[in-house]
Amino acid sequence: MLLPTSELLFSDAMDLESGGRLEELEIAYETWGELNETGDNAVLVCHGYTNNQHAAGEGGWFSGVIGPGRAVDTDRMFVVAANMLGSAYGSTGPASIDPASGAPYGLGFPDLTVGDMVKAQIRLLEYLGVRRLTAVIGNSYGGHLAFQWGTAHPEWVERLVVVVSAIKGRGDSSTVDTLINRFETCSGWNGGHYYADERGAGVFDEMIELRKETLRNYGYENKIRMDVGDDQDAIEAGLTALAEPWAEQFDANSLIVLRKAAVRFDARPNVAQLQAPVLYVLSRTDNLFPPSIAPATMALLADAGVEARYFEIDSDNGHRAPSIDGHLWAEELRAFMTRRRPPAV
Repeated sequence: MLLPTSELLFSDAMDLESGGRLEELEIAYETWGELNETGDNAVLVCHGYTNNQHAAGEGGWFSGVIGPGRAVDTDRMFVVAANMLGSAYGSTGPASIDPASGAPYGLGFPDLTVGDMVKAQIRLLEYLGVRRLTAVIGNSYGGHLAFQWGTAHPEWVERLVVVVSAIKGRGDSSTVDTLINRFETCSGWNGGHYYADERGAGVFDEMIELRKETLRNYGYENKIRMDVGDDQDAIEAGLTALAEPWAEQFDANSLIVLRKAAVRFDARPNVAQLQAPVLYVLSRTDNLFPPSIAPATMALLADAGVEARYFEIDSDNGHRAPSIDGHLWAEELRAFMTRRRPPAV
């Protein structure tokens, strides 16, 4: 699915870190603002696991902090958000057509790494004329991409903003197996080739349930409760209303491919390569990346000589706090985006 406001880059074949290869590569993206003549006022924004590239503008998931005059000021900065490789919103992923078979890849999609996702983003940035990034901002899963940028491509990045995320992926390979097993019980799954069965009715139902679980983990129940009160039926209906459109658009195979890449991600061994200062932002009530992980992360950065600052969003909205409560951390982000680094001694 290509979002209505997105553009699409068609690129040459790309070799993957796993040894696999994508013979055709498409990258869906959106931009805001204008690139300057020197190509160095760009900000790359990386989205979450089940999210998309519509980060700013009307309905954008980070519109509270990105836009004219906002913390990430599009009057001065050129903001780029790309749908990550393997996702379901326009970039090449499991629902894309495999040129070798003429059918969707499904679970035959080659193994990806976070490094592959960043490699695809580099192609996009070079195509757009970007020479250096004034910042990489990564939210949730996108925080893994931000750490990958900082450790693998330090020459590109002036500063990193890692939001409700971690320097290492959550879980292990068993969580991938659990996800696959969950879909294998669905009618129409067909080993992941469920597309011809009207998207697999059983798969669609399971995607709704999975999304509702995710929304609960993200803290959406609290947001809905603020609107409808403690009526549990109304809360459940609200979750379903949010889950159904997503289930119609997203790809179950993308959940598996991206989960597999996430659990393998670990930037800790390369943290000494980080040159950019880091703003690390967590939410007080986040169940996925709780504030309890901050001390070890900050100590790791300090031991590596990385300049880093921690900020905690005081919100009841859990993992969604950075999007819902942008006003609670916008000034911290603005200060970080506009500060100048002291000259090297």
